[in-house]
Amino acid sequence: MNAPGRELFAEVALHDIPKLLTLQDRNTHSPTYGCFDRNYWHYRTADFPCGMSQEFVWPLALAAAVDLPQNPYRGNEVIRQYVRAGILFAVRNGHPDGSCDDYFLNERALGATAFSLVACAEAYKLMGMQSDEALEFFQRRARWLSHRHETGDLSNHQALVALCLDVVGRLCKIDIFSAARDQRLGRLLSSQTSEGWFPEYGGFDPGYDTLTLSCLARLHQTAPSAQLEKAIRSSVALLSNFIHPDGSFGGEYGSRNTYNFFPHGFELAGRWLAEALRINDRFLLGLSEGRAPCYSDDRIIGHHLWNYLLAARDFVTNRPGSTASPSNRIELEQAGIIVDRRQATDLYLALRKGGVFKLFRDRRLVLSDTGISLHLRNGKTAVAHLMDNYEHDVQVDRISVRGEMARAKQ
Repeated sequence: MNAPGRELFAEVALHDIPKLLTLQDRNTHSPTYGCFDRNYWHYRTADFPCGMSQEFVWPLALAAAVDLPQNPYRGNEVIRQYVRAGILFAVRNGHPDGSCDDYFLNERALGATAFSLVACAEAYKLMGMQSDEALEFFQRRARWLSHRHETGDLSNHQALVALCLDVVGRLCKIDIFSAARDQRLGRLLSSQTSEGWFPEYGGFDPGYDTLTLSCLARLHQTAPSAQLEKAIRSSVALLSNFIHPDGSFGGEYGSRNTYNFFPHGFELAGRWLAEALRINDRFLLGLSEGRAPCYSDDRIIGHHLWNYLLAARDFVTNRPGSTASPSNRIELEQAGIIVDRRQATDLYLALRKGGVFKLFRDRRLVLSDTGISLHLRNGKTAVAHLMDNYEHDVQVDRISVRGEMARAKQ
């Protein structure tokens, strides 16, 4: 996979730029000019704007500023104006402490705050903006992030916070965030398991692991270290097992059920680690055959667009040759996942989720079993995926999973 791979990443992302524009209030006379939360500024079904939505300035800025294949938006001054408006809306519509809300009023969501900060700061640089108001806002938001933690265990958020502190510190030419960045990064790296994955709600989600990897690869690019390189190598070695034969990635056997795939980190790491590029090339093969995953969600579509555009911008032209997946069985005891490859058959199975699995044969998906769900006579529902204390018996040609089910509200 060579130059056409760069074109594929760009094509998939640029296809959704019009969607971002429909989500933004582009009326310069409107009091919500620049807002990307259409439910707030247009439909009026929300009383406050979702702070996460201002992340969309980054893919718009990349489309307007970067030389990409078949890019009709490069140099478009109107797009640049919309990017500036989006940044300034974020500046003037967060909480005084720098945080923002996502789904609930006064939520002060760490993820939404981090996603939108790194996006606004990067878009600011791409647009060549000069705004003391924006720079003060970036520092205020970074200060809030530097001492904020979550109750859940979301490694991708921790990686994003570390990246935010690095980006803002370099943009504003100040060193006050370095210690907080290093502390956050050290905490994240210490959470990486011996199997190579970073915890997402207590388990392994391959999709979100690729986002964590993207942030780590970017941090290693600006401030390389032996510790970061070791973590990235371990992560890439693990994730190479979760590109399916048809080019798809992840699924319900992960802790967060996602089909996320963030390719930029593999391009950055691929400059010194060939296996990272092989992962992207196998994913690109799926894209070339029309199996692009659908990420067209009004709140999170931006995550994937900026990452794809960065992958296209930083695409490595000198690619290694492809290698066949070995026939073997990998048992990840900590993650509770088995990958079993035999000739033309590939099985991905989650022991901790009651036996959820995907089965491929001859590069085609044969069955995607997302778990048992029972509708009981009393009107309630019982499911298998909410428990993680299953007994299992793994033999050469037989895997059995046994345990209790749990009641679900829906």
